[in-house]
Amino acid sequence: MDLAIKGLRVLVTAGANGIGLAIARAFVGEGARVHLCDVDETALAALRKSDPQLTTSRCDVSDRAAVAGMFDDATAALGGLDVLVNNAGVAGPTAKVEEMHPEDWDRCVAICLTGQFNCARLAVPLLRQSKNASIVNISSAAGRLGFAMRSPYAAAKWGVVGFTKSLSIELGPDNIRVNAILPGLVAGDRQRRVLEAKAQQRGISYAEMERIAFSYTSIKDYVTPEQIADQILLMCSPRGKTISGQAISICGDTGMLG
Repeated sequence: MDLAIKGLRVLVTAGANGIGLAIARAFVGEGARVHLCDVDETALAALRKSDPQLTTSRCDVSDRAAVAGMFDDATAALGGLDVLVNNAGVAGPTAKVEEMHPEDWDRCVAICLTGQFNCARLAVPLLRQSKNASIVNISSAAGRLGFAMRSPYAAAKWGVVGFTKSLSIELGPDNIRVNAILPGLVAGDRQRRVLEAKAQQRGISYAEMERIAFSYTSIKDYVTPEQIADQILLMCSPRGKTISGQAISICGDTGMLG
Protein backbone atom coordinates (compact mmCIF):
# COMPACT_ATOMS: atom_id res chain seq x y z
CA MET A 1 0.00 0.00 0.00
CA ASP A 2 1.37 3.39 -1.00
CA LEU A 3 0.65 5.73 1.91
CA ALA A 4 1.67 8.80 -0.11
CA ILE A 5 3.84 10.21 2.66
CA LYS A 6 7.11 10.55 0.77
CA GLY A 7 8.75 13.80 1.86
CA LEU A 8 6.53 14.18 4.94
CA ARG A 9 8.40 16.16 7.62
CA VAL A 10 8.20 14.36 10.96
CA LEU A 11 9.41 15.10 14.49
CA VAL A 12 9.51 12.22 16.99
CA THR A 13 10.34 12.79 20.66
CA ALA A 14 12.24 10.12 22.58
CA GLY A 15 13.07 8.54 19.25
CA ALA A 16 16.41 6.89 19.90
CA ASN A 17 15.04 3.65 21.36
CA GLY A 18 11.96 1.45 21.58
CA ILE A 19 8.64 2.72 20.26
CA GLY A 20 10.07 6.06 19.14
CA LEU A 21 12.80 4.48 17.07
CA ALA A 22 10.34 2.07 15.45
CA ILE A 23 8.14 5.03 14.52
CA ALA A 24 11.06 7.02 13.11
CA ARG A 25 12.33 4.10 11.03
CA ALA A 26 8.84 3.29 9.74
CA PHE A 27 8.39 6.86 8.49
CA VAL A 28 11.82 6.81 6.85
CA GLY A 29 10.95 3.50 5.22
CA GLU A 30 8.02 5.23 3.49
CA GLY A 31 10.20 8.09 2.28
CA ALA A 32 9.46 10.63 5.01
CA ARG A 33 12.09 12.91 6.51
CA VAL A 34 12.52 12.53 10.25
CA HIS A 35 14.10 14.51 13.05
CA LEU A 36 14.14 12.93 16.48
CA CYS A 37 15.20 13.91 19.95
CA ASP A 38 16.18 11.96 23.02
CA VAL A 39 17.97 12.39 26.35
CA ASP A 40 20.23 9.40 25.67
CA GLU A 41 23.33 10.86 24.02
CA THR A 42 24.92 7.41 23.64
CA ALA A 43 21.91 6.15 21.68
CA LEU A 44 21.85 9.32 19.58
CA ALA A 45 25.53 8.90 18.73
CA ALA A 46 24.91 5.30 17.68
CA LEU A 47 22.00 6.39 15.48
CA ARG A 48 24.12 8.91 13.66
CA LYS A 49 26.15 5.93 12.44
CA SER A 50 23.41 3.33 11.95
CA ASP A 51 20.67 5.65 10.59
CA PRO A 52 22.42 8.65 9.03
CA GLN A 53 19.23 9.70 7.25
CA LEU A 54 17.78 10.69 10.65
CA THR A 55 18.66 14.09 12.09
CA THR A 56 18.82 14.34 15.86
CA SER A 57 18.88 16.60 18.91
CA ARG A 58 19.49 15.94 22.57
CA CYS A 59 16.44 17.19 24.45
CA ASP A 60 14.56 16.68 27.71
CA VAL A 61 10.96 17.56 26.80
CA SER A 62 10.26 18.82 30.32
CA ASP A 63 12.85 21.59 29.76
CA ARG A 64 11.17 24.35 27.75
CA ALA A 65 14.43 26.00 26.74
CA ALA A 66 15.76 22.67 25.46
CA VAL A 67 12.51 22.08 23.55
CA ALA A 68 12.83 25.48 21.87
CA GLY A 69 16.38 24.62 20.80
CA MET A 70 15.27 21.24 19.52
CA PHE A 71 12.55 22.86 17.40
CA ASP A 72 15.15 25.19 15.93
CA ASP A 73 17.20 22.11 14.99
CA ALA A 74 14.18 20.29 13.56
CA THR A 75 12.95 23.15 11.41
CA ALA A 76 16.45 23.81 10.13
CA ALA A 77 16.80 20.14 9.17
CA LEU A 78 13.30 19.60 7.79
CA GLY A 79 12.35 23.03 6.47
CA GLY A 80 8.97 22.88 8.20
CA LEU A 81 6.78 20.33 9.96
CA ASP A 82 3.90 18.05 9.00
CA VAL A 83 3.79 15.60 11.91
CA LEU A 84 4.61 15.76 15.61
CA VAL A 85 4.77 12.45 17.46
CA ASN A 86 4.79 13.14 21.20
CA ASN A 87 6.34 9.87 22.30
CA ALA A 88 8.54 10.91 25.24
CA GLY A 89 7.60 9.40 28.58
CA VAL A 90 8.90 7.68 31.67
CA ALA A 91 7.47 4.81 33.66
CA GLY A 92 7.49 6.79 36.89
CA PRO A 93 7.62 5.27 40.36
CA THR A 94 6.04 2.00 41.42
CA ALA A 95 4.83 2.72 44.94
CA LYS A 96 1.78 3.28 47.11
CA VAL A 97 0.73 6.90 47.05
CA GLU A 98 1.56 7.55 50.70
CA GLU A 99 5.04 6.10 50.20
CA MET A 100 5.80 7.96 46.97
CA HIS A 101 8.40 10.71 46.83
CA PRO A 102 6.67 13.90 45.59
CA GLU A 103 9.64 14.60 43.33
CA ASP A 104 9.02 11.30 41.54
CA TRP A 105 5.40 12.31 40.92
CA ASP A 106 6.46 15.71 39.61
CA ARG A 107 9.05 14.26 37.26
CA CYS A 108 6.65 11.70 35.78
CA VAL A 109 3.92 14.25 35.08
CA ALA A 110 6.44 16.82 33.78
CA ILE A 111 7.69 14.44 31.11
CA CYS A 112 4.60 12.36 30.26
CA LEU A 113 2.07 15.21 30.13
CA THR A 114 3.63 18.67 30.32
CA GLY A 115 6.33 17.61 27.87
CA GLN A 116 3.62 17.03 25.26
CA PHE A 117 2.29 20.55 25.85
CA ASN A 118 5.82 21.96 25.58
CA CYS A 119 6.21 20.41 22.13
CA ALA A 120 2.67 20.96 20.83
CA ARG A 121 2.67 24.69 21.56
CA LEU A 122 5.70 25.16 19.30
CA ALA A 123 4.52 22.69 16.67
CA VAL A 124 1.11 24.20 16.01
CA PRO A 125 2.27 27.37 14.16
CA LEU A 126 4.39 25.15 11.89
CA LEU A 127 1.62 22.61 11.34
CA ARG A 128 -0.78 25.34 10.26
CA GLN A 129 1.41 25.75 7.18
CA SER A 130 1.17 22.05 6.26
CA LYS A 131 -1.30 20.46 3.85
CA ASN A 132 -1.24 17.16 5.79
CA ALA A 133 -0.80 18.01 9.46
CA SER A 134 -1.05 15.64 12.41
CA ILE A 135 -0.17 15.41 16.07
CA VAL A 136 0.02 11.94 17.59
CA ASN A 137 0.27 11.76 21.38
CA ILE A 138 1.37 8.50 22.96
CA SER A 139 -0.82 7.68 25.94
CA SER A 140 -1.22 4.16 27.36
CA ALA A 141 -3.78 1.58 28.38
CA ALA A 142 -3.17 3.30 31.73
CA GLY A 143 -4.83 6.33 30.11
CA ARG A 144 -8.24 4.63 30.27
CA LEU A 145 -7.80 2.18 33.17
CA GLY A 146 -6.75 2.57 36.78
CA PHE A 147 -3.26 1.35 37.66
CA ALA A 148 -2.52 0.57 41.30
CA MET A 149 0.92 1.71 42.54
CA ARG A 150 1.44 3.61 39.25
CA SER A 151 -0.78 6.62 40.01
CA PRO A 152 1.41 9.41 38.53
CA TYR A 153 1.84 7.50 35.28
CA ALA A 154 -1.88 6.77 34.99
CA ALA A 155 -2.81 10.34 35.89
CA ALA A 156 -0.46 11.73 33.25
CA LYS A 157 -1.65 9.30 30.58
CA TRP A 158 -5.33 10.09 31.30
CA GLY A 159 -4.29 13.72 30.95
CA VAL A 160 -2.81 12.99 27.53
CA VAL A 161 -6.21 11.75 26.32
CA GLY A 162 -7.92 14.91 27.57
CA PHE A 163 -5.22 17.06 26.00
CA THR A 164 -5.62 15.18 22.71
CA LYS A 165 -9.39 15.52 22.52
CA SER A 166 -9.28 19.20 23.46
CA LEU A 167 -6.61 19.95 20.85
CA SER A 168 -8.51 18.07 18.16
CA ILE A 169 -11.46 20.41 18.63
CA GLU A 170 -9.26 23.50 18.87
CA LEU A 171 -7.18 22.67 15.79
CA GLY A 172 -9.84 21.09 13.60
CA PRO A 173 -10.59 24.39 11.81
CA ASP A 174 -6.90 24.47 10.83
CA ASN A 175 -7.14 20.93 9.38
CA ILE A 176 -4.68 19.64 11.99
CA ARG A 177 -5.58 16.14 13.12
CA VAL A 178 -4.82 15.17 16.73
CA ASN A 179 -5.01 11.60 17.99
CA ALA A 180 -3.73 9.50 20.87
CA ILE A 181 -2.38 5.96 20.80
CA LEU A 182 -2.90 3.80 23.88
CA PRO A 183 -0.45 0.88 23.84
CA GLY A 184 -0.84 -2.08 26.15
CA LEU A 185 1.98 -4.41 27.16
CA VAL A 186 4.74 -3.43 24.73
CA ALA A 187 7.69 -5.73 24.15
CA GLY A 188 10.95 -4.21 25.34
CA ASP A 189 13.17 -3.31 28.29
CA ARG A 190 10.87 -0.67 29.72
CA GLN A 191 7.94 -3.09 30.08
CA ARG A 192 10.24 -5.67 31.57
CA ARG A 193 11.43 -3.18 34.21
CA VAL A 194 7.85 -2.26 35.10
CA LEU A 195 6.86 -5.90 35.57
CA GLU A 196 10.02 -6.55 37.59
CA ALA A 197 9.19 -3.67 39.93
CA LYS A 198 5.62 -4.85 40.41
CA ALA A 199 6.79 -8.44 41.01
CA GLN A 200 9.17 -7.17 43.68
CA GLN A 201 6.40 -5.12 45.31
CA ARG A 202 4.19 -8.23 45.49
CA GLY A 203 6.93 -10.64 46.45
CA ILE A 204 6.31 -12.91 43.47
CA SER A 205 8.40 -14.09 40.52
CA TYR A 206 8.67 -12.21 37.23
CA ALA A 207 7.01 -15.14 35.44
CA GLU A 208 4.04 -15.00 37.78
CA MET A 209 3.73 -11.25 37.36
CA GLU A 210 3.80 -11.65 33.59
CA ARG A 211 1.11 -14.35 33.81
CA ILE A 212 -1.09 -12.03 35.87
CA ALA A 213 -0.60 -9.18 33.41
CA PHE A 214 -1.66 -11.31 30.46
CA SER A 215 -4.63 -12.71 32.36
CA TYR A 216 -6.29 -9.32 31.80
CA THR A 217 -5.89 -9.37 28.01
CA SER A 218 -7.74 -11.23 25.27
CA ILE A 219 -4.62 -11.58 23.11
CA LYS A 220 -1.92 -13.19 25.24
CA ASP A 221 1.03 -11.54 23.57
CA TYR A 222 3.07 -8.36 23.70
CA VAL A 223 2.35 -5.46 21.37
CA THR A 224 5.38 -4.71 19.21
CA PRO A 225 6.70 -1.19 18.59
CA GLU A 226 6.30 -1.85 14.86
CA GLN A 227 2.54 -2.44 15.25
CA ILE A 228 2.23 0.95 16.93
CA ALA A 229 4.27 2.56 14.17
CA ASP A 230 2.06 1.03 11.48
CA GLN A 231 -1.06 2.57 13.02
CA ILE A 232 0.58 5.98 13.31
CA LEU A 233 1.73 5.98 9.68
CA LEU A 234 -1.80 5.27 8.49
CA MET A 235 -3.27 8.06 10.63
CA CYS A 236 -0.67 10.54 9.42
CA SER A 237 -1.12 9.68 5.76
CA PRO A 238 -3.76 11.23 3.48
CA ARG A 239 -5.77 8.04 4.06
CA GLY A 240 -6.29 9.19 7.65
CA LYS A 241 -7.41 12.72 6.82
CA THR A 242 -10.69 12.43 8.77
CA ILE A 243 -9.29 10.54 11.78
CA SER A 244 -9.04 13.03 14.63
CA GLY A 245 -9.90 13.26 18.30
CA GLN A 246 -9.48 9.52 18.74
CA ALA A 247 -7.86 7.55 21.56
CA ILE A 248 -6.94 4.35 19.76
CA SER A 249 -5.99 1.33 21.85
CA ILE A 250 -3.39 -1.13 20.60
CA CYS A 251 -3.44 -3.43 23.58
CA GLY A 252 -4.68 -6.93 22.77
CA ASP A 253 -8.01 -5.97 24.38
CA THR A 254 -6.71 -5.16 27.85
CA GLY A 255 -9.53 -5.00 30.37
CA MET A 256 -7.55 -4.28 33.52
CA LEU A 257 -4.06 -3.38 34.68
CA GLY A 258 -2.76 -5.36 37.62
